[in-house]
Amino acid sequence: MALIVQKYGGTSVGSVERIQAVAQRVCRTVQAGNSVVVVVSAMGKSTDGLVKLAHEISKNPSRREMDMLLSTGEQVSIAVVSMALQELGQPAISMTGAQVGILTEAEHTRARILNIETERLVRQLDEGKVVVVAGFQGVSSSDELEITTLGRGGSDTSAVALAAALNADFCEIYTDVPGILTTDPRLVPDAQLIDEITCDEMLELASLGAKVLHPRAVEIARNYGVPLVVRSSWTDEPGTWVTSSRPQGRSLVNLELARPVDSIQFDTDQAKVALLRVPDKPGVAARLFGEISRQNVDVDLIIQSIHDGNSNDIAFTVMNPILKKAEAVADAIAPALRSHPSKTDEAEVLVEKDIAKVSIAGAGMIGRPGVAAKMFATLAEAGVNIQMISTSEVKVSCVVDAQECDRAIAALSQAFEIDASPTTSAPLPHNAVCGVAIDTNQSRLAIRHVPDHPGMAAKIFGLLAQYNVSVDMIIQSQRCHIVGGIPTRDIAFTVARAEAEATHQMLQQVAIETGWGEVILDNAIAKVSIVGAGMVGQPGIAAKMFTALAENQINIQMITTSEIKVSCVVSQEQGVKALQVIHAAFDLAGCEKFVVPA
Repeated sequence: MALIVQKYGGTSVGSVERIQAVAQRVCRTVQAGNSVVVVVSAMGKSTDGLVKLAHEISKNPSRREMDMLLSTGEQVSIAVVSMALQELGQPAISMTGAQVGILTEAEHTRARILNIETERLVRQLDEGKVVVVAGFQGVSSSDELEITTLGRGGSDTSAVALAAALNADFCEIYTDVPGILTTDPRLVPDAQLIDEITCDEMLELASLGAKVLHPRAVEIARNYGVPLVVRSSWTDEPGTWVTSSRPQGRSLVNLELARPVDSIQFDTDQAKVALLRVPDKPGVAARLFGEISRQNVDVDLIIQSIHDGNSNDIAFTVMNPILKKAEAVADAIAPALRSHPSKTDEAEVLVEKDIAKVSIAGAGMIGRPGVAAKMFATLAEAGVNIQMISTSEVKVSCVVDAQECDRAIAALSQAFEIDASPTTSAPLPHNAVCGVAIDTNQSRLAIRHVPDHPGMAAKIFGLLAQYNVSVDMIIQSQRCHIVGGIPTRDIAFTVARAEAEATHQMLQQVAIETGWGEVILDNAIAKVSIVGAGMVGQPGIAAKMFTALAENQINIQMITTSEIKVSCVVSQEQGVKALQVIHAAFDLAGCEKFVVPA
């Protein structure tokens, strides 16, 4: 007999008929010999109605009273779902987050789960009842027992956390789509259903705007090895399995506040090749990495910084044994990229052999702006200068001097209280790319002429962390400018558009005080990304993405990569087209068109 947690979203319980359909599905699951915990969201758009009501009463309602108000939506759902089960002859009991023992921080509207006291829930299951739990809510563990809510995607978070605490066999997320799709079906109607995806891939897609699963829920699943499946509420199709390796001995205490970084990784067998001052126009990256692919050169990190005048810099890292081949490709292409072949001040090739890559990795970095800042500060305190930065939702990598690698590893291991391990290659999945995503809600900030010495990245991103600004892409330019006798580089990064203007104003003031150069804000960008654990060891993947953009005259403004993701910043007006042509380039289209039920 299996223990299963099932979560049903607002559309799944949006009417009497749908509630009855949910009850019938739950009964079939019990009749198959399983114990079932059901987590439900508020009915339909009732939460939106409660928010509207609050703002009609108050222009600035208190967060405590908002929690008190919004938590009632799920309580309606659990009561009526329990009634529907009882009408079918299935014993059931409804429980609020407090009654089921979900203990949280005392942070209204955005609390994280600390612990779940499962004794009462287990007792009800042992009596043969289905326990119907209010998602999205808990109670603070302080003496006041304040009702709290978990924020956006809170019911997903509740369900997966309960599955982890109960050591459930798996957690089913029922929603209004058939599972995880290769991209947003509203933008690409022939998006395809993904049969299976890893938690790391799902974290990347979820954080890029794939709204089927909230990143916090995926983080818990990854940390505690909870098998997840996303299925349609309207069919019996198998959906998408979200898989993870089962971790060893992770405590359930401070469930969502556990350490955000779970490994320090390093690779000392790397070299860097940079092309400086290449033309800022469509096709350059496609030409470079297309030839690299044809020469079967496997590339690790790729970064392209913001333009400097009419040119750009592109840098990449390779394993030392294939450096000569990579350098030969870059040397062969560089003259063709110059406006005049005799001009040696254009498209220069720069090679550095004695470098190392050090990385922090962990699902808990998402939405915690202080993690990257802590890495940069730790390296600065150890006197380690950062030559390249590449970021993803689950990893931050820095290229440093090889002679400083041991010092960097020791400092990071101590700071994050984790042992370091070399980078290892995992078995490759069949599909190199599983999905394509777009994020049109970001803005780019660039700081010109930041002094190139240890501590500058730490200062910038530590300051952003103090203002609780979450940063996504981070890119440090390869080109060095001497300003007042001091070597400087540009640093660019993306933030949520809603925070961009205030962040820009704050950084402008700091730049005046510190002597940095101009701070530039660009709101008209879109980030398009490919995600797939199978792209490791396949040098043609990035080239295929860049070529698809070049063939459609879409200019790449920034590039950053991780082992399982390649992201490009393009103009906002070309964002959707970029998504569509990349999706087509990787043959991710299916023959079925998915329609969300009304």
